[in-house]
Parts: sequence; structure tokens; C-alpha cells
Amino acid sequence: MKMPPVANAAPILRDALGAEHRPAGGDVRIVSLVPSLTELVCELGQADRLVGRTGFCVHPRDVLKAVPKVGGTKDVKMDVVRALAPTHLIVNIDENRRETVEELAAFVPNVIVTHPCTPADNLGLYRLFGGIFGCTEQADRLAAELEAALAEARAVAGALPREAALYLIWREPWMSVARDTYISATLAEVGWDTLPVGTSDRYPSIDWQAPWMAEVARVFLSTEPYRFREMHLAEVAALSGRPVSLIDGEMTSWYGSRAPSGLRHLAALRRALAGCA
Repeated sequence: MKMPPVANAAPILRDALGAEHRPAGGDVRIVSLVPSLTELVCELGQADRLVGRTGFCVHPRDVLKAVPKVGGTKDVKMDVVRALAPTHLIVNIDENRRETVEELAAFVPNVIVTHPCTPADNLGLYRLFGGIFGCTEQADRLAAELEAALAEARAVAGALPREAALYLIWREPWMSVARDTYISATLAEVGWDTLPVGTSDRYPSIDWQAPWMAEVARVFLSTEPYRFREMHLAEVAALSGRPVSLIDGEMTSWYGSRAPSGLRHLAALRRALAGCA
């Protein structure tokens, strides 16, 4: 006889690869190889369970000073991670090498693979971490903040004409972002549509004489991964013939707990550049 469903059954927790995860118990030891998700772990009240992070995991600075470094996002020191005896490893499809993750999976029991592609994908990320690490209340709070920030961003996008934007992440060679990146999806929430379109490279090199450059309304110089500064504004303005602004790369590319503040920051920037009070 078919049994009726169990009331209030716990939701199935699946990561970006579809792997199922159970709520963590006992002595939980987390190593995070993703800077923005290291920040999320701390924001969810799990900093005391964090035993390892990369050298690029810098937020929150005061908390992370005491957490050992395990190398970079791509050059991970296997012996250091092994010595830390983590129970959980947090990785990302774009930021970490597959072969590195597979090697780590040989001795880390639980590998959580992430791949948020849009700001709204953070809602699932919050639920996943909240369910695994037993911090659903904090996760729900973040989800509510994100929903409000998304509504604010979309209201700005609806009130102003959409603009085509060139978002630069590197200099010599000049490089931008494709439409299928998290950065592009975040900018689109406030009404900035990145160019070029249809490129096979996620981070394409830029030809200043390309025909599509005629469609660009403004250019953004990101503060990361290349550290664009005020001194680059005139150079890019001369190359593009368009208005050029610096933009905080953490507000466009850091998913996790920074997503709500990032969207609010971009909504305010969109209003300011449009001359709105």
C-alpha cells in the first residue's frame, strides 16, 4: 500500500551538480575556496566552523585573520587542506579547477559545488547553505533582503531606458564580459545590457573598432580583477568616445551575502548616472 507523504518533510538539498547533501552534524569543519561564499558562511553565523580559506577570501577581514590560508582559488595546497581535516569543501564551477576539486574530493567527505548565474540564484544558495549548516533563520533573512533588493533594482530598470554598456575587467589586452556571466546578469537587473552579444568567450578580448561598439552607451571600468583607477578614465574615454565610470567589482561579481547590497549599490548608481535625485 502506498504510504502518505510525511508532513513537514525536510527539503532535499542539492548543489549545482545535483549532488544531494544532508544537514551537517557533529564537528563541522569547512574549507571554502570561493571568496564571496567564505563571506556568506560568516554572514550565516558559521565563522567558527570555518577552518580554511583562500588568500583571496578577505571579507570579513577581522574574522578571517585567524582562519588559515590554503593557497589561491586555483592553486590550492593539498597538504594544507588535508591537515585541516575538513568535513565540508565549498567550491564554484567558474572559480575552481575541476581537477583540483576532484583531487580534494578524494579525502573531503562533503564537496558542495556552486554555480550561481544570476542574482536570483542566490536564493537557492541561501537555502542550500542554511539547510546544510543548520542556519535557516539567517538564510531566510538574507533571502528577504535579496527579494527586496531585486524589486528595487527592477523598479529602476523599469523607470529608465535600457542602456548598452561595455564592462571592462582587464587592460592590454582589453577584456569584457559575455551575456552568460553573473556580472552581466547583475547589471541587467538595473537596465544595463552588456556588449558584445553572442561571443563564444565568456571574457572576450575587445576590438575598439568592432561594429558593435557603435551601440555602446557607456563604459565601466571594474576595480577587479584588474585594478582600474581614476588615471584610466581619460585613456578609455579617448579609445571609446563614450562616458566612462569606475565601478566596484565586488558589487557586480560577488554573489552570496553581498548580492543584496550589490543590487542596491547598482540601483543607486543607475539613478545617479541618469541624473535622477
